Amino acid sequence: MEVVEYTDPLCPWSWGAEPVLRALRAALAGRVRWRRVQAILFDHDDDPPPDPAAETAWYARYVADIAAHTGAPRPLRLSRVAAGSWPAALVAKAAELQGDRVAELVLRRLRETVFVLGEPADTPEAALAAARGTPGLDPHRLAADAASDRVLARVRADHAEARRPVPEVCRTREGSPHPGTAKETADGRRRYALPTLLLRTPDGRRTVPGWRTYEEYAAALAELSPGLLPPLGRLAPAVALERYRSMTEPERLLLTEGEWPPPHAVRVDTGNGPLWLHPAEAAVHPAVHT
Repeated sequence: MEVVEYTDPLCPWSWGAEPVLRALRAALAGRVRWRRVQAILFDHDDDPPPDPAAETAWYARYVADIAAHTGAPRPLRLSRVAAGSWPAALVAKAAELQGDRVAELVLRRLRETVFVLGEPADTPEAALAAARGTPGLDPHRLAADAASDRVLARVRADHAEARRPVPEVCRTREGSPHPGTAKETADGRRRYALPTLLLRTPDGRRTVPGWRTYEEYAAALAELSPGLLPPLGRLAPAVALERYRSMTEPERLLLTEGEWPPPHAVRVDTGNGPLWLHPAEAAVHPAVHT
């Protein structure tokens, strides 16, 4: 099976889906091919806001409403609406060239620039700075790859793929505060709503668009490939924080079992509950040092 995840580092619904998608990726590790498509939420052809301050105030309320549904952290103060998704998408795609572990951690840091720090990584410099200190990362290679024609071609291919949604996501759906119907873009095309998972085997496909529960993903997987998804396993708190380095309250509730927080966890307060950092992550994380 191939699992295609349509996402964007700066998307609030994708941020809110992190607990469930982390659980799925862990359960399916070694069982499927998981591929991320950087769909570009904030694109080059988006019109600049006539009143940036009013736009930022509106978007901060929008993010707060989403956080109320998902339980995800939101920034105490949002400095601005992201000027574009391309810099963060290029850095996220470049990080994939250094392995799955590095790619996961870099993408997480990029998400946290918006939803913890309130400073979206919408320039090449900010996106590279967000990744600084990631364990196992070669920062010089990351900078070179993010600026390369090779990675630009990959993100352009992602951009195009995200604008070829399968027909079933173009119909209105119900049952979620974010049902995942494909979005119209500025040039009149359609793009997958974020996040969307597309599950494919040689015998068929299923789509799980929008913000969904773990059980809804599990049901779609079972329809397509019965027995593929093992029971959800929970980790001891210290083991989970060691693996993930950064965890929200919804994540620790879904992914861990035992007394929380683990010893030496570093708490970062946000506008919607705490973010918990492994001490090694706290030593380099911008939320602790800015």
